Amino acid sequence: MKKIILSVITIFLLLTAISLDVSAAKKSAKLSKEDIAEMSDTIDRLTQKIYGRALLSPADNEELIGIKIRLDNQMLMASNPSLAPLYFKAGNIYKLREMKPEAIECYQTVLENFSETALAPKARAALEQMGVEIAAPKPTGDEEAEEDGGV
Repeated sequence: MKKIILSVITIFLLLTAISLDVSAAKKSAKLSKEDIAEMSDTIDRLTQKIYGRALLSPADNEELIGIKIRLDNQMLMASNPSLAPLYFKAGNIYKLREMKPEAIECYQTVLENFSETALAPKARAALEQMGVEIAAPKPTGDEEAEEDGGV
């Protein structure tokens, strides 16, 4: 009888784990243009609230955290330059709210993953303004050869 109960519990736990994996996979699916536009609108609304000296509600905080999680999940799958403004704007919100570690993470993501965008220099300036020391990117093999005199 114990074996049957343990088997049923094990099967139940396995099915639960599988369903959680499937739902997580659906949530982490590639962001559509509409998703990105919606997140941008939400970040703009939160920025307006902060500049208007309004306090963010717990629901606002949840939205911001949810956006950050969705962005991070997307970055795990593939880098997309259309995410750079969202990371930068989220960094601005965190900076305005004096949440330095979160702001640094957002700005650093822009520098590391979207260095070719116009937001990279702005992210670098924001980090420098916050007193964050920014290490120069490590040269690749080709750049090292050029630095060594083309060897």
